[in-house]
Amino acid sequence: MSNVLEIEHLSTHFHTEEGVVRAVDDVGLQVRQGEIVCIVGESGSGKSITAMSVMGLVEGPAGRVAGGRIAFDGIDLLKLGRNELRTIRGNEIAMIFQEPMTSLNPVLKIGEQLMEPLIEHRKMSKKAARKRAIELIGEVGISRAEQIADSYPHELSGGMLQRIMIAIAISCEPKLLIADEPTTALDVTIQAQILDMLRRFKEESGMSILLITHDLGVVAEMADYVVVMYAGKVVEEGEVVALFENPQHPYTKGLLKSKPIINQRQDELYSIPGQVPNPLELTPSCYFHDRCAYCMDICRTQQPVLKDAGNGQKVACWLNEEVTPV
Repeated sequence: MSNVLEIEHLSTHFHTEEGVVRAVDDVGLQVRQGEIVCIVGESGSGKSITAMSVMGLVEGPAGRVAGGRIAFDGIDLLKLGRNELRTIRGNEIAMIFQEPMTSLNPVLKIGEQLMEPLIEHRKMSKKAARKRAIELIGEVGISRAEQIADSYPHELSGGMLQRIMIAIAISCEPKLLIADEPTTALDVTIQAQILDMLRRFKEESGMSILLITHDLGVVAEMADYVVVMYAGKVVEEGEVVALFENPQHPYTKGLLKSKPIINQRQDELYSIPGQVPNPLELTPSCYFHDRCAYCMDICRTQQPVLKDAGNGQKVACWLNEEVTPV
């Protein structure tokens, strides 16, 4: 199975008055055709910036992709001009943004926003684009499609807006869909419906999905492959079943331990001690060392490299280097 997306040694930096923030630091991952890859990690781990880098949405002069390669169907997106990138973005690569309430234009009707990519990329007439927009509203499970098309974003609920975002994203039948926390702030019933919808569209069209989340329940339900990020780096990756059954990195183990277990009484939920480090204060070390129960002297002075840990998994941890099971 071929790779739809290949990211190699990606680094994205933001220049601030206090110094350079390495939001994404030498990250690599692949997404195969028809596969769902989940990027998981706490807030500030670099998940969304990785996605924004793929879409070419990191804005200068403060932010810039400092190095690496982002290949989509063999084409390095970082070498494309703005107009060339526009022909791919929203057409062959689409994105569902994290906050539907702020991602849609508040002064344009829903139908107009659905029609825009159809007119731009599929060269449809306004009449044909409106007809297809109304069809898409129905396909994402919203009734009264014509009335919704003539509504403004503030007239819809959060769950409906998220469905509209999905409709816009799939309108041009992309090869790759990037979904950035698509179920955030939605109740559990709507979350389940949104995830079922994404899975159904994936199965019907064969598109690949890069799903960004901090919810391990979503990962377990959706993912074929999992990439765990911490402080801008990939610390572990592997097939979803192998990673859940045998996590190698202490951070991954902490994330899994933090997840509540159904039908098991817990007086207090576990949380990983400490905080994600300040990106301006990172030193050559394992960035997780001051929160890790297994920390050794080498962890404080040298950064581990992502290496094969067996069973299809890769991990960046000095415990693995010592051939000691985590």
